[in-house]
Amino acid sequence: MECIFCKIASGEIPAHKIYENDRVLVFLDIQPGCQGHSLVIPKAHARDLLALAEADLAAVMAAARRVAPALVAVTGAEGLNLHQSNGEAAGQVVPHFHLHLLPRRRGDELRSPWQSKAADSKALSALAAELAAALKT
Repeated sequence: MECIFCKIASGEIPAHKIYENDRVLVFLDIQPGCQGHSLVIPKAHARDLLALAEADLAAVMAAARRVAPALVAVTGAEGLNLHQSNGEAAGQVVPHFHLHLLPRRRGDELRSPWQSKAADSKALSALAAELAAALKT
């Protein structure tokens, strides 16, 4: 397989590993947005959240929860962002599901990928109803 994260998970490509079990691997990002920027990946290939097995999603989140306190303590972070993108349009660069763990400090220069603005209440109501109906089918 040509997936770089699959090669890292299999040991074919080295990584700065933090944590590993039979389902997941956590390692430092080689192009970090901040000190301690880490990636949590399932060892089984899944393109994105929509393709990820529920057991692997649970394992990824459990690993994130296990690693987070160490990241915060060791880096002296005051907070932690979890970030995950699906598809190129959303900014996903590697087509293998991965969760970013980003230790944060007040005044750091890491910015959110979106700018918030107030939404129209009627439009929100209509969208919520449409989504709820889609989930019932």
